[in-house]
Amino acid sequence: MNTETPPSFLARYYLFLAWIVAIVATGGSLYLSDVMLLEPCKLCWYQRIFMYPQVILLGIAAYHNDRRIVRYSMPLVILGACVAIYHYAEQHIPALSRILPCTTGVPCNKPYFEWFGFITIPFMALIAFILIALLLWRGSRAADAIVYEDEEIE
Repeated sequence: MNTETPPSFLARYYLFLAWIVAIVATGGSLYLSDVMLLEPCKLCWYQRIFMYPQVILLGIAAYHNDRRIVRYSMPLVILGACVAIYHYAEQHIPALSRILPCTTGVPCNKPYFEWFGFITIPFMALIAFILIALLLWRGSRAADAIVYEDEEIE
C-alpha cells in the first residue's frame, strides 16, 4: 500500500510561478516605459534593479528545480518591496518627498495614473514583490516538508 502523498501544486511549481510573476512585472515595466513612453523616476529605477534579475535567477532555478535560489533571491525581493513601499507612501504622503527628494528627472511623488484611486505603478511593483516573496517562502516550506517526509520514510 502506497502511503505517499503527492507533492502539492505549490511545492512542485513555486519556482515556476515566482518566475512568471517576475516576467509579468518586468514585461509590464518595459511596456510602460518603451511602449507608453512613461519615463521611470529614480525610485522606479531602483525597483527595476531589484526585479529584473529575478527573471534570470528564478528562470534558471525553475529550469533546474534549484530550491537554493530562495536564499539569494529573497534579499532582492525584500529590498525591492521596501523601495516600493517607500515610493507608494511618498506618492500619498507629501511630507515624505522632502526626506529623499527626486531632484532630477521625473518627480517620484507624482503618480502617472491611479486605478480605482489607489493602484499606482509602485503599488503594482509592491504586489509583484509580495507575490514572489510569498511563493518562495511558502513553496520552499512545502517542498522542504516533502523532503523531510521522504527522509522519515526511508
